[in-house]
Amino acid sequence: MKTVLDVVQATTGYFSQHGVESPRLNAEHLVAHALGKKKRIELYLEFDRPLGERELEPLREMVRKRAAGIPLQHLLGTVEFHGREFAVDARALIPRPETEQLMELLLREPPPPQQPGLPGPRIADVGTGSGAIALTLAAELPAAEVVAVDVSPEALTLARENARRLELEERVHFFQSDLLSGVEGAFHWIVANLPYIPAGDIPGLSREVRHDPLLALDGGPVGCELIERLIGEARERLHPGGLLALEIGEGQSARLAAELERQNYRDIRPVADYQGALRFLFAIYG
Repeated sequence: MKTVLDVVQATTGYFSQHGVESPRLNAEHLVAHALGKKKRIELYLEFDRPLGERELEPLREMVRKRAAGIPLQHLLGTVEFHGREFAVDARALIPRPETEQLMELLLREPPPPQQPGLPGPRIADVGTGSGAIALTLAAELPAAEVVAVDVSPEALTLARENARRLELEERVHFFQSDLLSGVEGAFHWIVANLPYIPAGDIPGLSREVRHDPLLALDGGPVGCELIERLIGEARERLHPGGLLALEIGEGQSARLAAELERQNYRDIRPVADYQGALRFLFAIYG
């Protein structure tokens, strides 16, 4: 009979043979999940425990799927984002560490102004996907009204599920819309992590990334088209002095900063991600 450690080691070897990145980490996550552990570190207390066929059978299917390129997050069903657990699946893009950094940068910004006697500041998350940005902002900025927008009804269904999961469904309003066309009113912040991969680059993406919806990846022939459209739309939808915050693709910063300047934004700030790539753009309008 195999022990927990035997299974972790065998799975690590199998993943290595099938080109899975970080094979040991993936193996530990899947074994922990199959055994009902909340954290993989709990495995270390049970490495000598023997496993029966009843515990191994569901694990084998997950291991097979992971070796075939199904993302680990889809198999686990959740991902942690800014200290909260979000459900994830094939309906929306898996939140990436870069987007978590965007959240950290946003929360260092001066909070949107709130005038006495008036409703709190309005924030729009355009291209909300799983709802990670919108729901985190709602939790961290309780005075704000947050609007979550996506063109995909499937993504919005997932985002609403996450809102219920986090008990934030009363704080966030969801709209199916092509960018801001189906949403009314003005905003103090407009935040967006829109598709930014050039269409021609998508076949060369990793097999894991290609399990994300094409709609969440394809940024058009150049990759900037949706973002440039939003830059134009946001001018009419930001309160004076409002903030536009964008996550963008590598190598797109100069082009998009020039577009922001052309459209009379000010205080344009490119910001690098943890890998040194210019991944974010912040700008003020009015």
